[in-house]
Amino acid sequence: MAARGGARPGAGRKPGSVNKSTADIKALAQDYGAEALETLAKLMRGTKTPAAARVAAAKELIDRGYGKATQAVELTGKDAGPIETVSRVTRTIVDPKA
Repeated sequence: MAARGGARPGAGRKPGSVNKSTADIKALAQDYGAEALETLAKLMRGTKTPAAARVAAAKELIDRGYGKATQAVELTGKDAGPIETVSRVTRTIVDPKA
């Protein structure tokens, strides 16, 4: 009997391959990369630029230069208590002919 579901061996896009649907757009956008960074730097340094825009520009520059910061996630259980642990796993095999 053949197994059903799950990924077939060799299926899907290979690791490291280019997503063809966005490759053209990415290439076009990269042509404006230096100009966009210069614009962000000017906004960040501008004295007449609102503070929120300066902070946003600085954040974008840092994200592009150093990568986005990791975001911590805190998981809690019911009523903000600890997450309950699984104490027992039961496997039930059902005969479809029964």
